[in-house]
Amino acid sequence: MRKATFPGGVHPPPSKLTADSPTVALPLPPRLVVPVAQNLGAPGKPAVAKGERVNRGQTIATPDGFVSAWLHAPTSGTVTGIERVVDAASGRQFDAIAIESDGLDEWADGCDQPRDWRAIKPEEIRKAVAEAGIVGMGGATFPTHVKLTPPPGKTIDTIIINGAECEPYLTCDYRLMLERPADIATGLEICLAATGAKRGIVAIEDNKPEAVRVMTEAVRSVSGAAVQVLETKYPQGAEKQLILACLGREVPTGGLPSDAGAIVQNVGTAAAIAEALAHRRPMTERIVTVSGDAAARPGNFRCRIGTPVRALFEKAGVGADFEALVFGGPLMGKAQFTTELFVKKGTSGVLVFRRAAAYDNGPCIRCGACVRHCPSYLNPSRLSILGESFLDGNLDAIDAAMGIGLMDCILCGTCAYVCPARRRIIHLVEMLRGERRKTLERKREKQREQQAHLKREADKVKS
Repeated sequence: MRKATFPGGVHPPPSKLTADSPTVALPLPPRLVVPVAQNLGAPGKPAVAKGERVNRGQTIATPDGFVSAWLHAPTSGTVTGIERVVDAASGRQFDAIAIESDGLDEWADGCDQPRDWRAIKPEEIRKAVAEAGIVGMGGATFPTHVKLTPPPGKTIDTIIINGAECEPYLTCDYRLMLERPADIATGLEICLAATGAKRGIVAIEDNKPEAVRVMTEAVRSVSGAAVQVLETKYPQGAEKQLILACLGREVPTGGLPSDAGAIVQNVGTAAAIAEALAHRRPMTERIVTVSGDAAARPGNFRCRIGTPVRALFEKAGVGADFEALVFGGPLMGKAQFTTELFVKKGTSGVLVFRRAAAYDNGPCIRCGACVRHCPSYLNPSRLSILGESFLDGNLDAIDAAMGIGLMDCILCGTCAYVCPARRRIIHLVEMLRGERRKTLERKREKQREQQAHLKREADKVKS
């Protein structure tokens, strides 16, 4: 069987300490805190108030725009208030809905009921996915119904289910493939029906032979579906690299996977789609890998959205003797400055280490290692130098960075991993991208203000 791959990339130690640890259900915490910022795009708007009783699966926040997602109560109980909490992805503060559990864990009316999804039309499938609050569970958290609704004129011929899980330490996707292969296959079949695509691929790295075996068996009943074995390499699971490896197609600069005729969904997302369509269960839980040398009992834990990270610490034997806390994987995850955090839909891993990695940000020695290994064919060294120039006051550095592919960077961290000078390359590139986004947001806000002003003036004339 051919092992597909992409140019560039690296081979970090896998450190899959929890690969043989079956998923364990975490006891329901007495209090859950659900941040409204659960997805890429606009955060949801709270739809409940203090003192209100809710049941599991009940809507507690509604989307604020098309690229936004519904939120549901992770258990039954009482809303104790709307709080401000730190967002693990951005470090910013957002509203969060606090729920005190009643211990009954009762589903809301209409939830947890079997349904024949094959009798549902494609547009109704997409609507059901949206109302279930499903987002990309690999960490990107892009609202899934948006992915399943490609722009007019875009034809999707292939659905790729991403089971690569190329980040070190993380094993939640691997355990899901071993433990719930039928749900993943059903999720793939539903995605095919929703988009009209005729081909389905479950992409798995070759260091997971048991997952390859069980998923090959699971997709036999899905027309047009097969397993594609990938070479084990980071970042094999990135969307653009996965499409290139599986289909030999490149996503154009500034484009989306739909421009290459493909949609990529994480295995966890596929299983969540199956739950939502076949069983009417909104997204209220996920599997989280807790690992690292500061965890005495690392493992994979099924827990509710809104679970305090301290509850995971207790289950995994994490004491106070750790120096670094990372949400996600060690390469693309985010280091945290507080433990007052809560599990979100995109929380694939919680990693704890006794020692934090140090980056000296020394001068670039022009060795070219970052260029050779960059999976996006960029010059990370040049981008990082432009980042330093921007910090020194050169505002034109952003435009210069845009000219050499700033927005094509997938923030995988490969450049920082291979850099012998220990430069903070990825941090500088991420900063530039953030400043670029702020600039665009300011321009859009100014345009909205101008449009509002023109409308007010026009209304005055009419009156």
